[in-house]
Amino acid sequence: MAGHVSTVLILICLLQIKHMFADYFLQTPRMLEGRSNYWHLGRAEHAGVHVLGSIIALLLVGAPMLFILVLVVIEWVVHFNIDWAKARYSEKKGFGPYEAGYWRANGFDQALHQLTYVAMAWAFIEFA
Repeated sequence: MAGHVSTVLILICLLQIKHMFADYFLQTPRMLEGRSNYWHLGRAEHAGVHVLGSIIALLLVGAPMLFILVLVVIEWVVHFNIDWAKARYSEKKGFGPYEAGYWRANGFDQALHQLTYVAMAWAFIEFA
């Protein structure tokens, strides 16, 4: 049991580190511009960077390849849509980084991503 708990905690830590890099260090100008348009190539690429990081994290904890492939397809769709909703909401409201609404939207976005990782860890426990 202790080994399983340790593995899940390591997975969550790896997903956290991946998230920090993908969301804050690896975004390009194309990933950041025009994000309120639904079909946005940059946002699709950004979600892809998250998927690549998750693949590495899941491989490191020994998840089976079929499980990884299914999980990261779901993650891509969820991440793409969370980011679109935040961008659309912020643009519609006219929020910029000097306004509290911008940071509330950003905080909600980040919380949803973190809950996604909790769901991924649960799926790892249940299905991997």
